[in-house]
This record gives sequence, C-alpha cells and structure tokens, in this order.
Amino acid sequence: MDDDFEFPTANMDEDMDVPEDDPVSPILKVGEEKEIGKTGLKKKLVKEGEGWETPGTGDEVEVHYTGTLLDGTQFDSSRDRGTPFKFKLGQGQVIKGWDEGIKTMKKGEKAIFTIPSELAYGESGSPPTIPPNATLQFDVELLSWTSVKDICKDGGIFKKILAEGEKWENPKDLDEVFVKYEARLEDGTLILKSDGVEFTVGEGYFCPALAKAVKTMKKGEKVLLTVKPQYAFGEMGRPASGDEAAVPPDATLQITLELISWKAVSDITKDKKVLKKTLKEGEGYERPNDGAVVQVKLIGKLHDGTIFTKKGHDEEPFEFKIDEEQVIDGLDRALKNMKKGEVALVTIQPENAFGPSETQQELAIVPANSIVHYEVELLSFVKEKESWDMNTQEKIEAAGKKKEEGNALFKTGRYERASKRYEKAIRFIEYDSSFSDEEKQQAKVLKTTCNLNNSACKLKLGDYKQAEKLCTKVLELDSRNVKALYRRAQAYIQLVDLDLAELDIKKALELDPDNRDVKLEYKILKEKVREYNKKDAQFYGSIFTKMNKYEQARSANAEAKQEPVPMTIDGKA
Repeated sequence: MDDDFEFPTANMDEDMDVPEDDPVSPILKVGEEKEIGKTGLKKKLVKEGEGWETPGTGDEVEVHYTGTLLDGTQFDSSRDRGTPFKFKLGQGQVIKGWDEGIKTMKKGEKAIFTIPSELAYGESGSPPTIPPNATLQFDVELLSWTSVKDICKDGGIFKKILAEGEKWENPKDLDEVFVKYEARLEDGTLILKSDGVEFTVGEGYFCPALAKAVKTMKKGEKVLLTVKPQYAFGEMGRPASGDEAAVPPDATLQITLELISWKAVSDITKDKKVLKKTLKEGEGYERPNDGAVVQVKLIGKLHDGTIFTKKGHDEEPFEFKIDEEQVIDGLDRALKNMKKGEVALVTIQPENAFGPSETQQELAIVPANSIVHYEVELLSFVKEKESWDMNTQEKIEAAGKKKEEGNALFKTGRYERASKRYEKAIRFIEYDSSFSDEEKQQAKVLKTTCNLNNSACKLKLGDYKQAEKLCTKVLELDSRNVKALYRRAQAYIQLVDLDLAELDIKKALELDPDNRDVKLEYKILKEKVREYNKKDAQFYGSIFTKMNKYEQARSANAEAKQEPVPMTIDGKA
C-alpha cells in the first residue's frame, strides 16, 4: 500500500441510477447495524457521539478512517498516515456512500459503513487497490466539522463559521451593524481591509454579499465567505480606487467578515413614520403599556441638530402617563417598545410629531412639517394594571373609567383616541364567565354603551364597516336597541346597502315612532334611493341609446354592402 494514497472521488458512470434523497438517520445502539435509506448502505454503531447535531451539505468535515474489502484486505487508512482527512460534505469530493453515511454521524461518533459498489467505485473499481463491483467497509470516526452554509441557496455565497457568535438574534434590514472585514481574490491578492465600518444592513456596503451574510450572523461571529461574481462585482469587475485594488471581471472573492455589534432599529408604526434605534439594551422583557407612568430623560432635536426640548437631565426625571397626549404620539409609541434602562434614538416623521403647524417648545420653535429626533432613556415605569391581574369588580370599575375617558375625548372631537378607550373598556369585561349575575348585568350595560359610542366614533372616522359590526354586536345583546338600529342604518346608507338600511329604519320607527333623528335619517335614505334610481335610469338609458345607435349603424352598413342589381344590355333592369 502506498503511503501517499489519496482518497479518490468515485468514477461512477454518469448515467448510474443513484437516488439523490438524503438518507434517513437510523437510531442505533452500540453494536447494532441498520440500513441507511434504500440503497444498500449499512451502518454499524461502534461508539456514540456527542450531542444531537450532525453535519450538513457543504460542511467541511474532519475524519479518521480505515478502508477494507469484505475479505478484510486493507486498502487505505488515514490513521496509518497519522493525518485526519478533510473534505466538503455533499460536494462530490468523495464516494456517494461517504456523503450519505457521514451525514448521519455526530461529533466523536465511530461507525462501520458497508458500502455497495453502486455507492462506491462501481464497475470500474479503483485499480490497483479496489477491484470492479467491490463492496467496501470503512471504519470511520467523525472528529469535527466546520459549518459551511449556502446562504442564498444558489451556490452564490458560502459561509464558513470561523468563530461562533453569542445568543441567537440576527441583524435585520433597518439595523446598523459594525463589522470588520478583509476581501481577497482567490489567489490571495488583497482587495480591501477594514478594521471597523458601520452601515445599515438594508442599504448594504462594499458588495451585495456583505449585507446578505451579516443577516445570518450573530454578535461576535466571524466567518469566511466564498462569494461568486453575482454577489461580488459581476462580469464588469471594479477598477482600482485609492487604496483599493482592482477586482477583475467575473472574480470570486474570499471575504473574512466579523460582526462586532449592531444597533437594533425598530419600525414602531410599520410604515417607517416612527423608528427607534437602540443605543443601549434595557433590562428584562417588560415594557410600558397604555396608562403606564414612565420616568425618562430626553433631548429633542430638529434635523439640523437644534435642541428644542431637554427634560429630566438637570432636575427630577421627566414623568408622564402613556397615551394621555402629554407628549407627541411618536414618542408615546416608541416608549411602549422600550425596556427599563434602555437608551434609544427615536426618529419621528411630522405625522406623528408636531404636524403641519409651527410649534413653540421650551428651547426653540419646531417648524411646520418637521422631522424630529429624541434621545431617550427610560429610567423606570409603573404599568397600568392589566385585566388578568384584576378581580371581577375591579374589571367593571376599570371598564367604566375607560368609558368616561372615551366620552371626554369624543366631546372634544378626538374620535380615534376615544375609540381606543372604548375598545380597552370592552377588553376588561369581554370574558364574563366568572362574573356574578349582578356583575354580568353591569357588564352588559357597559358593553352596550361602549360599542354604541365606538360605533359613533367609527361613523365620524368613515369606518362604516366597523360601525356596522359594532351595532350588530349591540343588537345581539338587545335586538330592540333603537340607537343601534339607527347607527347601523347610517352605516348601511354609506355602504350603499339601502335595502338593509330601510329595514333597520322601519324597525327603529316601529319601536320609537316619534324619534326625530330616525325620521330624518329615513328622509336621507329616501333621497338616496331617488338619487340612485335616477342614476340607474340615466345609466340604463344611456346603454339603450348606445345600443339603438349601434343597431342603426349596423343596419346602414349592411345596406351599403348589398350587391348591385345587374343591368341589361339596353340599360334596363
């Protein structure tokens, strides 16, 4: 046996019928042998491995092995050479039986694989050591492996982990990452090296591969990327610039990338109107809720850096209640997504800040339609008591309080905020199975009132479908509720469901014949019906006119195309 024997790739015929499915890992006890898959490959467990993880396709594995024929003749051994064998799993660098078998092993595991010729060297064998159609046995120990992932699932970026990261989170598109990287050509030529650069993931940096790779990494993780041209600089390459070397056309790059840290950026409103960038992580997992009393330090700045407010720094912490309009809406929303001790930079668009009007603040004027930035530290907060922490009587009292707050907001024209108060009131008493009979009656009255008042909010806000649903909920509790019938009819009229609107109005008038509001709504309905009947008449009349003109034109065209009557020689027909 030659000492420098290299483990060869199988030279099987290209048309050999070998299943491509991954093998199913058998559950084995030490000394037990089972077949892997349905191709004749067998595995006998000699020593159990550690943990539960097994290598995957593309991973770089390191093994010791001894290969023998079925008669015991040894043809190769890494152990004899004293050097472990390394290869990439599932890349065709070894025989098919190895790719399938080693995928089932754990770190430190030892196993004997019996590999049929179809998964080894086939009809050709591997002269002079392996005869044709030979079944082989390999005593294999999986020493370790390095994870190599095909990030884009198209072979464009392979990621090899050099150092594991911390925790489990990965950066997202809005986040700002701080990385170190070094980019080289395949021949080792240095293109660019950076000891630290910060960029927004979604905007990318250097080449497309960096952003795609960093979204799969953890804090502190270090990787080696093999980047194909489509994720580097493509068929055009890139010319040299300053200290950066040129990248030739269609060049594959080797990039060492380390994710040092990142600042998480949250899209609070899901439309980028309020963005929160975390500068310092907070404690625990709890966050303020609506009604929570918070203590903060904050500095408010305009886009040009002008400070227009500063609170909680030189005196007592600035204290206020969430969702009470004591600060601008965007700041309220951001704080509900912060933890105790967290420091964040909040960027707020005009719609959630001071809007279209110029506003005088303590230290400066905020111009109309200004984007504003707040540096905020949440020092502490006391949450408003949640319904699950209340007894039944407390729930009813809390619902009544929210209803009164909603009424006050409605009277001042703040319909959206009033609607939220009514919805919160309902949530306190929504599930009343544990209530006493008297409490159930109290809850029913509150549900009716809050849903009716909320339907009035929805009508004011133009949300007619939701107004209809809220009125229907009331009528499920009280089918003779005139206000619910009246408001549902209003919603139906706006939704152009005029027949249903008429049914509700007629029923309301049966219950309360002298109700002026319902009578007025009936007049509006009748006018709408006349208006739509007129429009229908005009619409269909227009269609009939067009059809009549079309028929006349078609008849005239047909007459014009008729063949002329033949004439006699003397000119007579």
